[in-house]
Amino acid sequence: QVQLVESGGGLVQAGGSLRLSCAASGRTFSSYAMGWFRQAPGKERQFVASIDRSGGNTYYAASVKGRFTISRDNANNTVYLQMNNLKPEDTAVYYCAAARVYSLNSYITNARNYDYWGQGTQVTVSS
Repeated sequence: QVQLVESGGGLVQAGGSLRLSCAASGRTFSSYAMGWFRQAPGKERQFVASIDRSGGNTYYAASVKGRFTISRDNANNTVYLQMNNLKPEDTAVYYCAAARVYSLNSYITNARNYDYWGQGTQVTVSS
């Protein structure tokens, strides 16, 4: 069982930055590929970024590539999402998720393949 707790959301002006954190419980954090998703009101949950178990491979949605950076600290059971040059269309509830994988180098983009989810943190970008 893994519990995920996100933090770092808030209100920011367009062009600003935020860093989201996701703290995981348990001693097997390095066994999980991690991802960030977001959901805006009235829209489906959308993939944002994923990172493999080692932290060496990452993948981003086209809409955030070049602006967002996912990283992880396996020693401290935490995954991060650095968000720069934020836009109003980035406004959403952001969720982190964990997927148990055996491959060290796999990242996961499909929400259905994630096993655990956090409760979400609100990010609001004003124009």
